[in-house]
Amino acid sequence: MVVGYTGHCLGDLGGQPGEIVAQSVTGAEGHPFNLEHRIKRVRQLGFQLGRHGEVLPRFVAYLEASGATTVTVELAVAWARLPEGIKPITVDFRISAVRVFARYLHAIDPAHEIPPAGLLAVPRRRPAPYIYTPDQIDEVLCATRWLNPPLRAITYRTLLGLLAATGMRLGEAFALTRSDVDLVNGMVTVRHAKFERIRLVPLHPSVTAALRAYATARDRLCRSANCDRFFVSVTGRPLRRGAVDRVFREITALIGLRTDTIHPRIHDLRHSFAVRTLIDGHRNGADISSLLPVLSTYLGHVEPANTYWYLSAVPELMQLAAARLDQHEAGRS
Repeated sequence: MVVGYTGHCLGDLGGQPGEIVAQSVTGAEGHPFNLEHRIKRVRQLGFQLGRHGEVLPRFVAYLEASGATTVTVELAVAWARLPEGIKPITVDFRISAVRVFARYLHAIDPAHEIPPAGLLAVPRRRPAPYIYTPDQIDEVLCATRWLNPPLRAITYRTLLGLLAATGMRLGEAFALTRSDVDLVNGMVTVRHAKFERIRLVPLHPSVTAALRAYATARDRLCRSANCDRFFVSVTGRPLRRGAVDRVFREITALIGLRTDTIHPRIHDLRHSFAVRTLIDGHRNGADISSLLPVLSTYLGHVEPANTYWYLSAVPELMQLAAARLDQHEAGRS
């Protein structure tokens, strides 16, 4: 796998870059919160403030309206919980944004209070992934042939096939433009990944052939596309996530994968790709410690830990890892 990256993120300050309109809530260079200078400095270093950069101006506006000249834990908590009834995960995100900002201010003036780590935190538990077998993926792709009109059928078949074959995120596939898909060299450029990173995704020749066939059919069946996206709806517009999720639920229910207790998701195609790659690596005797960082980069994971998670999340991988360890120990004795 050959993957390229550009872009940076700054720990807790990561996220997709948002348009910062902080002038109205920040004063001149001597302003006690100095948010505008903070944002400018961080970006000069090449980092992205992302969603934190979107919410911090609101926090500063709240402090100013309260007449405060320093950050306090009490004010941070009060703002994070606004309005009443807000989701706990949003409160958690807001307080984490304030914590990063307060650390910076505290280093300049100890009068600024830093919200303690864990304050208003929401436990995060990843749902157990549904790991598709190769046969199940084939069933899902074959079931798209029942969709009408023909453009809809081939769009869903190619989209889901790409996700299964590369582990791309659904949002990344949605955002692909025609120029992002190099059908000559078999390469996809993902420009709208998490934290606005750019990466190159090399394709297997069979995947390139499928994308080429889709492009030909798309241009024949939809001569008046209203966008430059690679994947389009029957009206020539960008695909909508809600519509794609709904069709996927219908397909998986139709072929018997979806039940009252089992709810496979499109995102599980990404999990399945990662798990299958690691399982194949184990069985082929590959050096998993070397394979994991490569897979992490290919998937666009910000931290290798996000890839190592699969080792503990999937029992088959745990069994293979244990067997490999037993072989290693037996060889040493």
